[in-house]
Amino acid sequence: MKNVVKKIAVFSMVGMMQIGFGASVIEASPLHNDGPQQIVELNGRDHHDNERQREHDRRQREENQRHQREMQRRHHESEREWHERQERERQRHDNTMHEIEAGLIGILIGSQIN
Repeated sequence: MKNVVKKIAVFSMVGMMQIGFGASVIEASPLHNDGPQQIVELNGRDHHDNERQREHDRRQREENQRHQREMQRRHHESEREWHERQERERQRHDNTMHEIEAGLIGILIGSQIN
């Protein structure tokens, strides 16, 4: 009699754990989404947006060219000075590229609000 009660208790606990696990998987699945959805088109139909995109591309191209020039070793530099300057230039380049991308993202968000 004790074995039957133990088995019933164990199987009922296992069943409850499976149900709980199943419920958490269903809640976490991307198919279970009751909230409103908004589709945003990010195309360049507006002339103003195209102009901003061209400006972004120009700034990015100029920064990449400047970065390539700065990464080259100069005649008067020692190996150590060159590597130190390269590291500073990498940091500056990364910061500048992040600023350019942030500007583009801000433009896209601003154009969607209007």
